[in-house]
Amino acid sequence: MAYRQNHDPYYGGQHQNAYPEYPQHAAPAVDYPPVQPAGGFAQPHPQEYDAQSAWDAKSTKSYETGYASSQAHLNPQYEMSQVSLHNAPPLPTMPYAQGNYPPHQRPGMTRDQSSAGWSTAKDKLMKRRSVRKVALQQGNLVLDMPVPSGIVPAGQEKNEEMSTMRYTAATCDPDEFMRSKYSLRPYLYGRKTELFIVMTMYNEDEILFTKTMNAVIKNIAHLCSRSKSKTWGSEGWKKVVVCVVSDGRNKVNKRTLQVLTLMGCYQEGIAKDSVAGKDVTAHIFEYTSNVVVTETGEVSQGGCPVQIIFCLKEQNKKKLNSHRWFFNAFGPLIQPNVCVLLDVGTKPTGTSIYELWKCFDKHANVGGACGEICVDTGRGCSLILKSPLAASQNFEYKMSNILDKPLESVFGYISVLPGAFSAYRYKALQNGPDGKGPLASYFKGEDLHGGGADGAGLFERNMYLAEDRILCFEIVTKKREGWVLKYVKSAKAATDCPTSVPEFISQRRRWLNGSMFASIHATIFWFRIWTSGQNFFRKCWLQIEFIYNAVQLFFSWTSLANFYLAFFFLVSSATSDSSDAFNFLSKGAGADVFEVFLKLYIALLFVVLVCSLGNRPQGSKWTYSVCMVLFGICNVITLWCAGYTVYMAVPHSVSGWEHIGSLIENNKAFREIVISLVATYGLYFIASFMHFEPWHMFTSFIQYMFLLPSYVNILMMYAMCNLHDVTWGTKGDNGSSKDLGGAKKIKDDAGNEMMELELPSAREDVDQLWAASRSALRYKPAEEKEHRDAATKQSDHDRNSRTNVVLAWVGTNMLMIVVFTSEAFLTWVNEHIETTADSTFNPYLTFLFFALAGLSAIRFFGSAMYLLLRLIGH
Repeated sequence: MAYRQNHDPYYGGQHQNAYPEYPQHAAPAVDYPPVQPAGGFAQPHPQEYDAQSAWDAKSTKSYETGYASSQAHLNPQYEMSQVSLHNAPPLPTMPYAQGNYPPHQRPGMTRDQSSAGWSTAKDKLMKRRSVRKVALQQGNLVLDMPVPSGIVPAGQEKNEEMSTMRYTAATCDPDEFMRSKYSLRPYLYGRKTELFIVMTMYNEDEILFTKTMNAVIKNIAHLCSRSKSKTWGSEGWKKVVVCVVSDGRNKVNKRTLQVLTLMGCYQEGIAKDSVAGKDVTAHIFEYTSNVVVTETGEVSQGGCPVQIIFCLKEQNKKKLNSHRWFFNAFGPLIQPNVCVLLDVGTKPTGTSIYELWKCFDKHANVGGACGEICVDTGRGCSLILKSPLAASQNFEYKMSNILDKPLESVFGYISVLPGAFSAYRYKALQNGPDGKGPLASYFKGEDLHGGGADGAGLFERNMYLAEDRILCFEIVTKKREGWVLKYVKSAKAATDCPTSVPEFISQRRRWLNGSMFASIHATIFWFRIWTSGQNFFRKCWLQIEFIYNAVQLFFSWTSLANFYLAFFFLVSSATSDSSDAFNFLSKGAGADVFEVFLKLYIALLFVVLVCSLGNRPQGSKWTYSVCMVLFGICNVITLWCAGYTVYMAVPHSVSGWEHIGSLIENNKAFREIVISLVATYGLYFIASFMHFEPWHMFTSFIQYMFLLPSYVNILMMYAMCNLHDVTWGTKGDNGSSKDLGGAKKIKDDAGNEMMELELPSAREDVDQLWAASRSALRYKPAEEKEHRDAATKQSDHDRNSRTNVVLAWVGTNMLMIVVFTSEAFLTWVNEHIETTADSTFNPYLTFLFFALAGLSAIRFFGSAMYLLLRLIGH
């Protein structure tokens, strides 16, 4: 208990005085009649789990552990009370796990029949449930349910940690979890947790989930394989807890639940939506699993056990609320040393989590760290070869990891540790005695965006769209504590990137708005670094970084103008004389090309502005796509003119290069353009080769350059035009679905409070549903395209129609202005229309004057006819 006394923030004096009876007994266990195992490990498929890929290069071999011959180290005060609820004779085993099940079916029928098999098994389990009376655990509903017999390791049938799944129905807010006397197994076992890993998900499918979960399991196996480590070793899995938080019971992917069922971390028919009249806020399932599941339902035994907490939130309250369950509900009980944050869909390499942990272990002043996040390019880089959008993001990610993150790591302050893959020291996250601190600031955004904070301005609400940036700033500037943030290049993780234009624009809207205002916030409060616990030299070093960030912020704010001015001056200088850059088209064609593309650039800015003010990207994806292509062509013209200017400025003979010093000194155009290009694109190549990662320069550089104007003009324009939108793009639930049934509080004959609820009554039903889940995953469901609901579709149509009318109206008028003020038209007038010596004649002006005179004459004629008709009596 010494560790808990020293680290538990809820501990007051003697722990027993805070909660005299908390917790003294285990949850009531529910026994099923014994049946023979369904053969869960009869046909292991380790080759499915150990398949090598580009991201598994650093994975380690599995190891043999001795956990199978040892019992869990239980808290002496923790006892399992076995309550037999069913004494029926054993039932025959269902043949789901046999190799010939399900039988071969016609191609068109496989998916439907597998789904029907799972639904049938679930319906059978639900119908055969019976009403049971269960004792309360500290006034809460907590159950220990036997897991499917096929996943219990040999020799562990009597070890409750690996033979039963613990279910807790939480009816409180995350901040009140420990005060409401809820508990978790690692706390009850008295284990010291070194790593607490959270995987947040919304509606990700089984493919993304297994990709992340299996990578985490492989990392834990690597920790256990480090037999010479003082911290890790064969029993290292007891120091790691994996927490999966799903945002909304009605949003979670059903096939992902089937994967969790196969792992023993979820069971149908147990969860309740109310307990004693209180609505359940989260369903918490705990199990130490030895199972590795692939996306196709192949089951094999893992290299080590994994302590898993699956928190299924009843309502969809977004990612920040999921992290609040992790940090504020489970953290005070688990008391970890290091917390690792992962998004489902992110795949760390086999040693990445260890590399992050080692950074904290070696440097006591590290409060947070992140690894290198790269785009999952697919097999053989297939994604970046067929998707220019993915390739451009791959280049952007790589250059950020080569240039930006190392620079910030040297200073000690990384502006953002990506939530998809990062780690924090739990101690550094804690608030101060006044309740203010990193976590308080981090979760402030949940109130702002949930409507719980009155008077919050648009600036503040946008700032908290980048809550991870706020968290980093708060850690480094925490009073009287000298925390720094580090970048760990050896910790790598692959993640999916948007491959469609609407999804890409929507994602960057949140990123750009949040990062812009969070950077302004950090710049304004730069002086807080001088009240932190950093040493004097570190404070000076950080002060330099804040000045650098302020300059970067200025150029980000003026990026739209800077990009246009660069285009204007480069193209105009290359087309200003007779030997222009487009003489290969025709003599003097450069002036016409410059005029056309200059006005095209302005027109594109106007189109993007109009679309950004009123349209969702999903409703104007073709408009945005066309604008991206045209902006890319404008950039091609710009780069061609820049290259031509340099070519014309340099000597065209070997002897001319003998005096390169005087050439740079005297030739201003050569000096400025070459220095600018070499300082940007040249450094890209040099830095990439320095880090031994040059491949993105050959596979993604061209795509990035083509789409670079869109990053500035389209993404920034859309973000600034939608500052009022402070959502993450998902709608939260206002209520919970009452479809699980409730637990009713009653009293037994002795007057003790009990819970009356329906529970599965036959072990065979649980085994059958487990096997049916395995079979269902073998067949991929038909891909369902995302369809907008009728109201959204109509709204998008109306907005798009409005935008088209505005563009047609303004576009027609602008076209007339462009045509009749163009050099081509004026030249034609000078050559074909007679002019007088005392005036400049313009035929359009004449047309306009005579047209107005004619229209006025017609109006006058109508008025005169009206008076005439009145005079003659009509």
